Amino acid sequence: MSRILVVDDDRSIRETFEHHWSEHHQVAVSPDGVAALRDLERFDPDLVITDVRMPGMTGIELLGHLKRLRPDVDVIVMTAHEDMATAIAAMKAGAYDYLVKPLDLDHIDLVVTRCISDRLVRKRAARLTADVAEPYGLDQLVGRDPSMIAIFKLIGQIADAPTPVLIRGETGTGKELVAKALHFNSARAGEPFVAVNCAAIPEPLLESELFGHVRGAFTGASADRRGRFETAGRGTLFLDEIGETSPAFQAKLLRVIEAREFDPVGGERTRRTEARVVAATNRDLAARVAEGAFREDLYYRLRVVEIELPPLRRRLGDLPALARHFVDRSARALGAAGITISAGALAHLGGHHWPGNVRELENVLNRAILLARGGVITEEHLALGAARTEEPAADPGDDTLAAAVRAQVERVLRATGGNKRQACVRLGVSRPTLDRLIAKYGIDV
Repeated sequence: MSRILVVDDDRSIRETFEHHWSEHHQVAVSPDGVAALRDLERFDPDLVITDVRMPGMTGIELLGHLKRLRPDVDVIVMTAHEDMATAIAAMKAGAYDYLVKPLDLDHIDLVVTRCISDRLVRKRAARLTADVAEPYGLDQLVGRDPSMIAIFKLIGQIADAPTPVLIRGETGTGKELVAKALHFNSARAGEPFVAVNCAAIPEPLLESELFGHVRGAFTGASADRRGRFETAGRGTLFLDEIGETSPAFQAKLLRVIEAREFDPVGGERTRRTEARVVAATNRDLAARVAEGAFREDLYYRLRVVEIELPPLRRRLGDLPALARHFVDRSARALGAAGITISAGALAHLGGHHWPGNVRELENVLNRAILLARGGVITEEHLALGAARTEEPAADPGDDTLAAAVRAQVERVLRATGGNKRQACVRLGVSRPTLDRLIAKYGIDV
């Protein structure tokens, strides 16, 4: 329930607003600006609605005091004497909106509802920035594989650019993580980051979801609704699964990206957007273009900058660092700090194909942490599903991991004098796994 302070020297207006909003909001009234400033600490309003012409202090003067004392409070200015100078002065001083009497209660309800909604969005954005700016810093993206280093450098180079970005990669490779890294390492970091999964929203509703709608635009549209482009403000709008949208919707999205303007569903007033568009897909959009399922002009407009994330199986050299990162982070969150992962468990992880990529690795390790009562994650704590039937193509990442695993197995076997039972205990693996590793890496016993 929001707190609204009404400031007007007209008693009938004060009583009308107090009665009108008292059921859904906390409402206080003040007869003039001086009284309003006294009521500021006592009532602690979220929104102040003030007349302009009042004895002792004008509404514009009150607005100036409020913005100095409580810059977080929204102010709506209303007046019976419309003139351009007053409107400009009110908006330059930081008013949320400027209304002219006589006031239509339905119209002012819409303005108040929009103001309260915007306030909630700003609060969520502020919390999001504080809570996740650090986790989505470039130093939190784990990887030493050359392909990842190149991506980190690219993020740093384009973070402040307004141009669209297209992120491609298989499911679970971290596309949204990269989008957030772009946002939170840019000058837009204090603005909202708004994510939309295009595949999760039915096509008939997607346009309304992104562009908003006006009351009466369709059955059930009982009030104006702001879309995600408006919610994003000057921040970032992340459109995941963009490849699943229809060509008809793609044409409307293309107009927004090119002209930076859009029309709410059923609306007659064109609106502007300053949001940066970052799109992502796990589909081959070039193939979709060839099939006629994706607009070629939108494809090239989105991929002004393209980031392609490699699947985990192609950068297995990063797996030990990723595993330790997830174990450390999840263990702290679960109050189980100090849990480690054995060399045998890492070797077992290295033998998996990872169809779910980094997300699958994180889920596997979260489960393992819950089971590792002894403080060390071993092979037995890992649930990896069916073994892969074929090896991925070799690459530098595979060689790096293979060298590390082979060296560890050889070292333990030497230390135990070739005793496989003791080696299994030291490595934290089963006998079949040890035999498989010996055969795979051609280790002499």
